[in-house]
Amino acid sequence: MPDTALKDRQIAWTGQLERIGADHGFYRRLDAEHKALFVEGDDTLVVTFDNLDDARQKVEERLPWGVNFINSQGWSALGIGAHGWTWYRAEAVYDFFDEMRETGFFERFRRVVFYGTSMAGYAAAAFSSAAPGATVLALSPQATLDRDVTGGWEGRYRAVWRRNFTDRYGYAPDEAAQAAQMWLLYDPTVREDSMHATLFRAPNVTRIRCRRFGHRLGSSLTAMGVLKPITQRVVAGDATPAEIYALLRARRTVPAYQKTLLKQLLAMKRPRLTYDYAHAVLRSSHPARRPHYRKAMDEIAKQFDWPSYTPPAV
Repeated sequence: MPDTALKDRQIAWTGQLERIGADHGFYRRLDAEHKALFVEGDDTLVVTFDNLDDARQKVEERLPWGVNFINSQGWSALGIGAHGWTWYRAEAVYDFFDEMRETGFFERFRRVVFYGTSMAGYAAAAFSSAAPGATVLALSPQATLDRDVTGGWEGRYRAVWRRNFTDRYGYAPDEAAQAAQMWLLYDPTVREDSMHATLFRAPNVTRIRCRRFGHRLGSSLTAMGVLKPITQRVVAGDATPAEIYALLRARRTVPAYQKTLLKQLLAMKRPRLTYDYAHAVLRSSHPARRPHYRKAMDEIAKQFDWPSYTPPAV
């Protein structure tokens, strides 16, 4: 994105945050890279994190950090936003959470939940120690990006290697150990995400394995229509692994999940399984919208002299 366009987006975001904070809670500029917004609701607080410079989403559709959804449930919201992929590693962010803890801000609420995905999932776990006894809901979180720990297997986030992950609120597994419960959702087929998940070893961690969802779990769960009910159950404190796995079974009909599974079957070189799966997807959806499946099925059919795909008679 051109610098001028990014600057315009940042100005628009800041103006919106200032207006919301003035009307419904407070807004704070923590430093040049980070902002905080509190919108008051009931006695349940959901703390969220976000990258304000993510150009994939529009200002009017997403700001601030899920507050529209959070407040629609009646909950209070505290959103921490970052300009860029900072992983919130900044003294100003640490000081803000120290202040919230020391002034008793979190004690105002009957229930506190820290929520985030990927970079924000790391932050949800890492900063949850500011409110001991809170609940953490983290999707595809990193445990740390300290090169002494992850140097042999985590190479996705080079831009943040210069940040310090050994100072305050640094090692997420240790910080999240102070939570009452941590729900950790991840795809065990994503090697790096699985490695990070293994570092969260405290007895308060409940791992939910979301096979073949990929790293972008939030997008996949949203497409399935299950992120909202999962979040509602976790925030209410009555979620169970069985209920969450039951919701995840809806993945079978989600195009993003189906495409991921097709790619994995092709990589595994399982022609019969791939052929049958592609055929099943084509039978259950409009073939013209699923060219990848028809191509995979036809190529395998040629290789083994099997029947190519034939559209059903109208």
